[in-house]
Amino acid sequence: MASADPILTLSDLEAWSRPGTALAVLGHPIKHSVSPAMHNAALAELAQTDPRFADWNYVRFDIHPDDLPRALELLHARRFHGVNLTVPHKIIAFDRVAAIDPAARPVGAVNTIRWTPAGWQGFNTDGYGLAAAVRETLGRTLAGTPIILLGAGGAARGAAVECLQQGCASLAIANRTQENLDTLLALLAPLAGGIPVRGFAPSAPPADLPAGALVINATSAGLRDTDPLPVALESLPRPAAVFDMIYNPPATALLQSASHLGLPNANGLAMLVHQGARALEIWTGIAAVRLAPAMGNAARAAMGR
Repeated sequence: MASADPILTLSDLEAWSRPGTALAVLGHPIKHSVSPAMHNAALAELAQTDPRFADWNYVRFDIHPDDLPRALELLHARRFHGVNLTVPHKIIAFDRVAAIDPAARPVGAVNTIRWTPAGWQGFNTDGYGLAAAVRETLGRTLAGTPIILLGAGGAARGAAVECLQQGCASLAIANRTQENLDTLLALLAPLAGGIPVRGFAPSAPPADLPAGALVINATSAGLRDTDPLPVALESLPRPAAVFDMIYNPPATALLQSASHLGLPNANGLAMLVHQGARALEIWTGIAAVRLAPAMGNAARAAMGR
């Protein structure tokens, strides 16, 4: 089940007067998020030995994308120290922060922002989280591996850039909307070097896709029971493994299909943990590897696992 933390709204933010150092996650929807439980567990552990963190607290807001500019203004005015951004805000926020970390610029999306007097500073920790999670849950590296990436949104951008920077063998990206796919392919072209990069429609995968690929779902398809599969795994040359960035529900239709086909698979809970640990490192200065164990335990507990 999801965290018991309340779901706050723009009106709660407008009336904000809580003391202490505030952190938050913004999304739409946000009810599935276990980030508050995860971050607050790590902060509580830090506070046991470092009183600086005794008054830190992490909350969640359901913010409609139309309200994101106003929310970012209010969060800065209320001096929130840091904010995570999830679907659908990662790309929207990119042009609404005062500064971008150089590592996030190629991604064109931010999932972590930090308060500065001049405005928000944007980062992207999704790539770090993906690489760490694939290594932890599937025992694989992105380097030297053919990748089939599903999606062309903010999460997909972070994943694609990380795959190329890690030196994947090839990158094939599936997306239903051709315009969004073309935008991502154009963004990736300067980063690819000699790595083959191509796009395709998930309803008609090319016959010459590589076998033994790592399939990564970076779409939101699977959050709801009624969502269609982002791709029919049977239509692909047999993959080596399937990684779904969605963590709640823990077994999406895509992962159930992978299990039925006997393919190693993992959901995105470990990615959430590691990208969150990297975000908390940005805000606190404490190393992500130190923060991740407490965050992982809390995330699994919040999911009832």
